[in-house]
Amino acid sequence: MLKNDLFLKALRGESVTRPPVWIMRQAGRYLPDFLALKHKYDFFTRCQTPELATKITLMPIDQIGPDAAILFSDILVVLKAMRIPVEMKDGFGPLIPNPIRTKQDVEQVIVPNINENLGYVMEAIKMTQIEINNRVPLIGFAGSPWTLLCYAVQGQGSKNFDKAKAFCFSQPNLAKTLLQKITDTTILYLKEKVSSGVNAVQIFDSWGGLLSPKDYNLFSWPYIQQIVTALKDKTFVIVFGKGCWFALNEMGKSGAAALGIDWTCSARNARYLSGGNITLQGNFDPSRLLSPIPEITKEVYNMINEFGKDRYIVNLGHGILPNIPVDNAKAFVDAVKSYY
Repeated sequence: MLKNDLFLKALRGESVTRPPVWIMRQAGRYLPDFLALKHKYDFFTRCQTPELATKITLMPIDQIGPDAAILFSDILVVLKAMRIPVEMKDGFGPLIPNPIRTKQDVEQVIVPNINENLGYVMEAIKMTQIEINNRVPLIGFAGSPWTLLCYAVQGQGSKNFDKAKAFCFSQPNLAKTLLQKITDTTILYLKEKVSSGVNAVQIFDSWGGLLSPKDYNLFSWPYIQQIVTALKDKTFVIVFGKGCWFALNEMGKSGAAALGIDWTCSARNARYLSGGNITLQGNFDPSRLLSPIPEITKEVYNMINEFGKDRYIVNLGHGILPNIPVDNAKAFVDAVKSYY
Protein backbone atom coordinates (compact mmCIF):
# COMPACT_ATOMS: atom_id res chain seq x y z
CA MET A 1 0.00 0.00 0.00
CA LEU A 2 1.39 3.40 -1.02
CA LYS A 3 2.19 5.70 1.89
CA ASN A 4 1.64 8.76 -0.31
CA ASP A 5 -1.00 8.31 -3.04
CA LEU A 6 -1.87 12.01 -3.59
CA PHE A 7 -0.60 11.80 -7.18
CA LEU A 8 -2.88 8.84 -7.99
CA LYS A 9 -5.84 10.49 -6.24
CA ALA A 10 -5.38 13.56 -8.46
CA LEU A 11 -5.25 11.33 -11.55
CA ARG A 12 -8.49 9.67 -10.44
CA GLY A 13 -10.08 13.10 -9.96
CA GLU A 14 -10.62 12.62 -6.23
CA SER A 15 -10.72 15.56 -3.81
CA VAL A 16 -7.44 16.18 -1.96
CA THR A 17 -6.27 18.38 0.91
CA ARG A 18 -3.54 19.76 -1.34
CA PRO A 19 -2.44 18.97 -4.90
CA PRO A 20 0.50 16.60 -5.48
CA VAL A 21 3.78 17.89 -6.88
CA TRP A 22 6.61 16.49 -8.96
CA ILE A 23 9.05 18.10 -11.41
CA MET A 24 9.79 17.13 -14.99
CA ARG A 25 13.47 16.09 -15.20
CA GLN A 26 13.59 16.05 -11.40
CA ALA A 27 16.08 13.14 -11.50
CA GLY A 28 18.85 14.96 -13.24
CA ARG A 29 20.99 17.80 -14.25
CA TYR A 30 20.44 20.32 -11.43
CA LEU A 31 21.44 17.82 -8.69
CA PRO A 32 25.12 17.79 -7.62
CA ASP A 33 24.93 14.03 -6.92
CA PHE A 34 23.70 13.45 -10.45
CA LEU A 35 26.51 15.54 -11.92
CA ALA A 36 29.06 13.45 -10.01
CA LEU A 37 27.67 10.31 -11.70
CA LYS A 38 27.57 12.13 -15.04
CA HIS A 39 31.34 12.72 -14.87
CA LYS A 40 31.90 9.05 -14.04
CA TYR A 41 29.54 7.32 -16.52
CA ASP A 42 28.45 8.29 -20.03
CA PHE A 43 24.80 9.05 -20.74
CA PHE A 44 23.58 5.74 -22.11
CA THR A 45 25.56 3.79 -19.50
CA ARG A 46 23.50 5.63 -16.90
CA CYS A 47 20.27 4.78 -18.74
CA GLN A 48 21.21 1.14 -19.43
CA THR A 49 22.54 0.21 -15.97
CA PRO A 50 19.53 -0.53 -13.72
CA GLU A 51 21.49 0.16 -10.52
CA LEU A 52 22.49 3.64 -11.77
CA ALA A 53 19.02 4.44 -13.13
CA THR A 54 17.51 3.43 -9.77
CA LYS A 55 19.99 5.52 -7.80
CA ILE A 56 19.32 8.60 -9.96
CA THR A 57 15.52 8.10 -9.82
CA LEU A 58 15.62 8.13 -6.03
CA MET A 59 17.88 11.19 -5.64
CA PRO A 60 15.09 13.80 -5.80
CA ILE A 61 12.79 11.68 -3.61
CA ASP A 62 15.40 11.79 -0.87
CA GLN A 63 16.57 15.37 -1.47
CA ILE A 64 13.57 17.51 -2.43
CA GLY A 65 10.62 15.26 -1.52
CA PRO A 66 8.16 15.27 -4.46
CA ASP A 67 4.96 13.19 -4.39
CA ALA A 68 5.98 10.98 -7.33
CA ALA A 69 9.18 9.56 -8.80
CA ILE A 70 9.85 9.42 -12.54
CA LEU A 71 12.17 6.70 -13.78
CA PHE A 72 15.53 8.00 -14.96
CA SER A 73 15.80 7.16 -18.66
CA ASP A 74 15.52 8.96 -21.99
CA ILE A 75 12.99 9.08 -24.80
CA LEU A 76 15.74 8.14 -27.30
CA VAL A 77 16.27 4.63 -25.91
CA VAL A 78 13.26 3.68 -28.05
CA LEU A 79 15.04 4.79 -31.25
CA LYS A 80 18.14 2.79 -30.27
CA ALA A 81 15.96 -0.28 -29.80
CA MET A 82 14.49 0.27 -33.29
CA ARG A 83 17.98 0.04 -34.86
CA ILE A 84 18.43 3.79 -35.20
CA PRO A 85 21.88 4.43 -33.66
CA VAL A 86 21.91 7.39 -31.24
CA GLU A 87 24.89 9.06 -29.59
CA MET A 88 24.77 11.62 -26.78
CA LYS A 89 27.52 14.23 -26.99
CA ASP A 90 28.32 16.51 -24.04
CA GLY A 91 27.63 20.12 -24.85
CA PHE A 92 25.85 19.13 -28.06
CA GLY A 93 23.03 16.75 -27.16
CA PRO A 94 21.65 13.83 -29.16
CA LEU A 95 23.24 12.89 -32.47
CA ILE A 96 21.85 10.38 -34.95
CA PRO A 97 24.85 9.68 -37.25
CA ASN A 98 22.67 8.24 -40.06
CA PRO A 99 19.36 10.13 -40.05
CA ILE A 100 16.27 8.54 -41.59
CA ARG A 101 15.65 10.17 -44.97
CA THR A 102 14.72 7.49 -47.56
CA LYS A 103 12.30 4.61 -48.10
CA GLN A 104 15.19 2.18 -47.56
CA ASP A 105 16.05 3.90 -44.26
CA VAL A 106 12.45 3.52 -43.06
CA GLU A 107 12.30 -0.14 -44.14
CA GLN A 108 15.36 -0.92 -42.02
CA VAL A 109 13.71 0.44 -38.88
CA ILE A 110 12.25 -2.41 -36.80
CA VAL A 111 9.54 -2.84 -34.20
CA PRO A 112 11.76 -4.59 -31.67
CA ASN A 113 11.27 -7.28 -29.07
CA ILE A 114 10.92 -5.04 -26.02
CA ASN A 115 12.42 -7.35 -23.42
CA GLU A 116 15.41 -8.19 -25.61
CA ASN A 117 16.17 -4.57 -26.49
CA LEU A 118 14.83 -2.58 -23.54
CA GLY A 119 14.90 -5.14 -20.74
CA TYR A 120 17.29 -2.94 -18.78
CA VAL A 121 14.48 -0.38 -18.37
CA MET A 122 12.19 -3.05 -16.93
CA GLU A 123 14.92 -4.15 -14.53
CA ALA A 124 15.35 -0.53 -13.41
CA ILE A 125 11.60 -0.26 -12.75
CA LYS A 126 11.57 -3.41 -10.61
CA MET A 127 14.69 -2.34 -8.73
CA THR A 128 13.36 1.18 -8.19
CA GLN A 129 10.04 -0.07 -6.83
CA ILE A 130 11.91 -2.16 -4.26
CA GLU A 131 14.02 0.84 -3.22
CA ILE A 132 11.10 3.29 -3.14
CA ASN A 133 9.39 0.90 -0.74
CA ASN A 134 5.89 2.29 -1.36
CA ARG A 135 6.86 5.85 -0.42
CA VAL A 136 5.51 7.41 -3.63
CA PRO A 137 4.20 6.25 -7.04
CA LEU A 138 6.60 5.69 -9.96
CA ILE A 139 6.03 7.23 -13.40
CA GLY A 140 7.28 5.69 -16.65
CA PHE A 141 7.44 7.69 -19.86
CA ALA A 142 8.00 7.77 -23.59
CA GLY A 143 8.42 10.41 -26.27
CA SER A 144 5.56 10.95 -28.70
CA PRO A 145 6.02 9.39 -32.15
CA TRP A 146 6.28 12.86 -33.75
CA THR A 147 8.94 13.99 -31.27
CA LEU A 148 10.98 10.82 -31.88
CA LEU A 149 10.61 11.24 -35.64
CA CYS A 150 11.99 14.78 -35.27
CA TYR A 151 15.26 13.43 -33.85
CA ALA A 152 15.43 10.40 -36.16
CA VAL A 153 15.07 12.51 -39.31
CA GLN A 154 16.76 15.77 -38.28
CA GLY A 155 19.73 13.85 -36.86
CA GLN A 156 20.13 16.20 -33.88
CA GLY A 157 18.31 18.77 -31.76
CA SER A 158 16.93 21.80 -33.57
CA LYS A 159 14.90 24.94 -32.97
CA ASN A 160 12.60 24.29 -35.92
CA PHE A 161 13.25 20.67 -37.05
CA ASP A 162 13.03 21.87 -40.65
CA LYS A 163 14.42 18.62 -42.13
CA ALA A 164 11.95 16.54 -40.14
CA LYS A 165 9.06 18.73 -41.29
CA ALA A 166 10.29 18.68 -44.88
CA PHE A 167 10.39 14.86 -44.73
CA CYS A 168 6.77 14.76 -43.53
CA PHE A 169 5.53 17.32 -46.04
CA SER A 170 7.38 15.92 -49.06
CA GLN A 171 6.98 12.21 -48.27
CA PRO A 172 3.86 12.01 -46.07
CA ASN A 173 3.20 8.30 -46.64
CA LEU A 174 6.77 7.41 -45.75
CA ALA A 175 6.57 9.64 -42.67
CA LYS A 176 3.36 7.91 -41.59
CA THR A 177 4.99 4.49 -42.01
CA LEU A 178 7.81 5.59 -39.70
CA LEU A 179 5.37 7.19 -37.24
CA GLN A 180 3.35 3.97 -37.11
CA LYS A 181 6.46 1.88 -36.40
CA ILE A 182 7.38 4.24 -33.55
CA THR A 183 3.78 4.11 -32.27
CA ASP A 184 3.67 0.30 -32.31
CA THR A 185 7.00 0.15 -30.47
CA THR A 186 5.92 2.75 -27.91
CA ILE A 187 2.69 0.88 -27.12
CA LEU A 188 4.61 -2.36 -26.53
CA TYR A 189 7.22 -0.48 -24.49
CA LEU A 190 4.74 1.28 -22.22
CA LYS A 191 2.67 -1.88 -21.72
CA GLU A 192 5.84 -3.65 -20.59
CA LYS A 193 6.61 -0.76 -18.23
CA VAL A 194 3.16 -1.13 -16.68
CA SER A 195 3.67 -4.90 -16.30
CA SER A 196 7.04 -4.18 -14.65
CA GLY A 197 5.47 -1.94 -12.03
CA VAL A 198 5.07 1.74 -12.98
CA ASN A 199 1.96 3.41 -11.53
CA ALA A 200 1.37 5.84 -14.42
CA VAL A 201 2.93 6.82 -17.75
CA GLN A 202 3.56 10.16 -19.42
CA ILE A 203 3.88 10.85 -23.15
CA PHE A 204 6.18 13.78 -23.93
CA ASP A 205 5.30 15.57 -27.16
CA SER A 206 8.14 18.05 -26.76
CA TRP A 207 8.06 19.28 -30.36
CA GLY A 208 4.32 19.08 -31.08
CA GLY A 209 4.01 22.86 -30.82
CA LEU A 210 6.23 23.26 -33.90
CA LEU A 211 3.39 21.97 -36.07
CA SER A 212 0.35 23.94 -37.21
CA PRO A 213 -2.96 22.68 -35.76
CA LYS A 214 -3.77 21.08 -39.12
CA ASP A 215 -0.40 19.31 -39.39
CA TYR A 216 -0.55 18.30 -35.72
CA ASN A 217 -3.71 16.36 -36.59
CA LEU A 218 -1.85 14.64 -39.42
CA PHE A 219 1.56 13.85 -37.94
CA SER A 220 1.26 13.85 -34.15
CA TRP A 221 -2.11 13.57 -32.48
CA PRO A 222 -3.48 10.42 -34.23
CA TYR A 223 -0.42 8.47 -33.05
CA ILE A 224 -0.64 9.76 -29.47
CA GLN A 225 -4.33 8.84 -29.48
CA GLN A 226 -3.43 5.27 -30.46
CA ILE A 227 -1.06 5.07 -27.48
CA VAL A 228 -3.63 6.51 -25.06
CA THR A 229 -6.32 4.11 -26.33
CA ALA A 230 -3.99 1.12 -25.93
CA LEU A 231 -2.91 2.08 -22.38
CA LYS A 232 -5.84 3.89 -20.72
CA ASP A 233 -7.47 0.72 -19.36
CA LYS A 234 -4.16 -0.52 -17.97
CA THR A 235 -2.80 2.60 -16.25
CA PHE A 236 -3.11 6.38 -15.91
CA VAL A 237 -1.84 8.17 -19.02
CA ILE A 238 -0.62 11.79 -18.90
CA VAL A 239 -0.15 13.61 -22.20
CA PHE A 240 2.20 16.60 -22.25
CA GLY A 241 2.35 18.52 -25.52
CA LYS A 242 4.60 21.56 -25.28
CA GLY A 243 3.04 24.48 -27.15
CA CYS A 244 -0.03 22.38 -28.02
CA TRP A 245 -2.74 24.48 -26.37
CA PHE A 246 -4.70 24.29 -29.66
CA ALA A 247 -5.11 20.52 -29.18
CA LEU A 248 -6.30 20.61 -25.56
CA ASN A 249 -9.96 20.10 -26.47
CA GLU A 250 -9.16 16.96 -28.48
CA MET A 251 -6.76 15.76 -25.78
CA GLY A 252 -9.46 16.20 -23.14
CA LYS A 253 -11.66 13.65 -24.95
CA SER A 254 -8.86 11.14 -25.55
CA GLY A 255 -9.17 8.95 -22.47
CA ALA A 256 -5.98 10.38 -20.95
CA ALA A 257 -6.09 10.78 -17.16
CA ALA A 258 -4.28 14.14 -17.21
CA LEU A 259 -2.86 16.77 -19.54
CA GLY A 260 0.42 18.62 -19.03
CA ILE A 261 0.28 22.38 -19.59
CA ASP A 262 3.25 24.59 -20.47
CA TRP A 263 3.78 28.05 -18.99
CA THR A 264 2.43 29.94 -22.04
CA CYS A 265 -1.13 28.75 -21.38
CA SER A 266 -3.02 30.19 -18.41
CA ALA A 267 -4.87 27.98 -15.94
CA ARG A 268 -8.16 29.54 -17.00
CA ASN A 269 -7.58 28.86 -20.70
CA ALA A 270 -6.32 25.34 -20.00
CA ARG A 271 -9.45 24.48 -17.98
CA TYR A 272 -11.70 25.98 -20.65
CA LEU A 273 -9.95 24.44 -23.67
CA SER A 274 -9.67 20.97 -22.13
CA GLY A 275 -13.36 20.84 -21.26
CA GLY A 276 -12.98 21.42 -17.52
CA ASN A 277 -13.32 17.78 -16.43
CA ILE A 278 -9.80 16.43 -16.71
CA THR A 279 -6.82 16.64 -14.34
CA LEU A 280 -4.27 19.23 -15.45
CA GLN A 281 -0.55 19.27 -14.66
CA GLY A 282 1.82 22.22 -14.77
CA ASN A 283 2.66 24.97 -15.52
CA PHE A 284 5.30 26.94 -13.59
CA ASP A 285 7.87 28.58 -15.87
CA PRO A 286 11.14 26.65 -15.18
CA SER A 287 13.09 29.94 -15.21
CA ARG A 288 10.85 31.21 -12.39
CA LEU A 289 12.75 28.84 -10.08
CA LEU A 290 15.60 31.36 -10.31
CA SER A 291 13.41 33.84 -8.35
CA PRO A 292 14.09 34.49 -4.66
CA ILE A 293 12.58 31.71 -2.53
CA PRO A 294 9.80 33.87 -0.97
CA GLU A 295 8.75 34.78 -4.52
CA ILE A 296 8.68 31.10 -5.56
CA THR A 297 6.40 30.30 -2.60
CA LYS A 298 4.05 33.18 -3.43
CA GLU A 299 3.88 32.26 -7.13
CA VAL A 300 3.19 28.58 -6.33
CA TYR A 301 0.28 29.57 -4.07
CA ASN A 302 -1.08 31.83 -6.83
CA MET A 303 -0.77 29.02 -9.38
CA ILE A 304 -2.66 26.54 -7.18
CA ASN A 305 -5.37 29.14 -6.55
CA GLU A 306 -5.74 29.62 -10.31
CA PHE A 307 -5.93 25.92 -11.18
CA GLY A 308 -7.79 24.87 -8.01
CA LYS A 309 -6.51 22.19 -5.63
CA ASP A 310 -8.55 19.32 -7.16
CA ARG A 311 -7.92 17.67 -10.53
CA TYR A 312 -4.53 19.33 -10.49
CA ILE A 313 -0.90 18.21 -10.26
CA VAL A 314 1.71 20.88 -9.58
CA ASN A 315 4.67 20.75 -11.95
CA LEU A 316 6.79 22.95 -14.16
CA GLY A 317 5.72 23.87 -17.67
CA HIS A 318 8.77 21.97 -19.02
CA GLY A 319 11.89 20.27 -17.63
CA ILE A 320 13.89 21.82 -14.80
CA LEU A 321 16.90 23.86 -15.96
CA PRO A 322 20.48 22.78 -15.12
CA ASN A 323 21.26 26.05 -13.31
CA ILE A 324 18.47 25.83 -10.71
CA PRO A 325 19.78 25.69 -7.12
CA VAL A 326 18.59 22.57 -5.27
CA ASP A 327 17.26 24.82 -2.48
CA ASN A 328 15.00 26.57 -4.99
CA ALA A 329 13.66 23.27 -6.35
CA LYS A 330 13.00 22.16 -2.78
CA ALA A 331 11.27 25.48 -2.04
CA PHE A 332 8.94 24.80 -4.98
CA VAL A 333 8.00 21.38 -3.55
CA ASP A 334 7.78 22.70 0.02
CA ALA A 335 5.46 25.51 -1.06
CA VAL A 336 2.96 22.95 -2.41
CA LYS A 337 3.23 20.90 0.78
CA SER A 338 2.47 23.97 2.91
CA TYR A 339 -0.64 24.85 0.85
CA TYR A 340 -3.88 24.21 2.75
